Amino acid sequence: MSRSYFHLHLVSDSTGETLINVGRAAAVQYEGISAIEHVYPLVRSGAQLERVISEIKAAPGLVLYTLVGHELIERLEEACRETGSPTLNVLQPVHALLRSYLGATSTERPGAQHMLNAEYFKRIDAMNFTLAHDDGALPDDLDEADVLLIGVSRTSKTPTSIYLANRGLKTANLPLVPSMPLPPSFERARKVLIVGLIASPERIVQIRQNRLLSLKADENSAYVDRESVADEIAASRRLCAKYRWPTIDVTRRSIEETAAAILDLYREHRLKFIAT
Repeated sequence: MSRSYFHLHLVSDSTGETLINVGRAAAVQYEGISAIEHVYPLVRSGAQLERVISEIKAAPGLVLYTLVGHELIERLEEACRETGSPTLNVLQPVHALLRSYLGATSTERPGAQHMLNAEYFKRIDAMNFTLAHDDGALPDDLDEADVLLIGVSRTSKTPTSIYLANRGLKTANLPLVPSMPLPPSFERARKVLIVGLIASPERIVQIRQNRLLSLKADENSAYVDRESVADEIAASRRLCAKYRWPTIDVTRRSIEETAAAILDLYREHRLKFIAT
């Protein structure tokens, strides 16, 4: 099947993360078609916009933008009409709905969501904690964590932890190793939400084999033996059932989907903890 391509211009007065996520989430729905992304972050002056326009003229395509300055918006849309490039102000429908519902007007501050407020520093603090508590490191202060992820090797504990940290949750993770007991700090932990990550043996074996291949290591160990891996996963299920820790099967979940499920569990956990 041949693949076709189109130019996707993403123009932002901030980091461009919103546009990248929206553009990719939409483009991936079209089989056989790929976007050639052109990302222009921090576009806040006329001179910067003119450089963007010159690139759009050189490679016309679809233009998504998140600009708040009226003059910049008018100039961009005028240039796009000249090149026949469809444009969409991605946040405009959301702002219109908020204005209608709230009966208020927006402040039009470029990059306002990235201002150095308390939420920003909370995320930084969570990221520092998470990196210091990766792969079972420093387990003695687990009750300072918001979330603790456990699971056998290759269940995406580290990337999920980092994603949660970016959402402001202090997240530790601990690998479950056969015949190795849990640290004593687990018995003392009360506030932290403990979640078990599991996956099918076939998926774990596949990931581990790729890992060993990249390391040029022995591929005949119990680490990649299907029966041994199945025993590991069964043991992790029993452990979680013993302590009534929720589990999430990550076999067919993306990191984002796994994190979303954990965030829901965390909200429920916090409500119960506050109530007691």
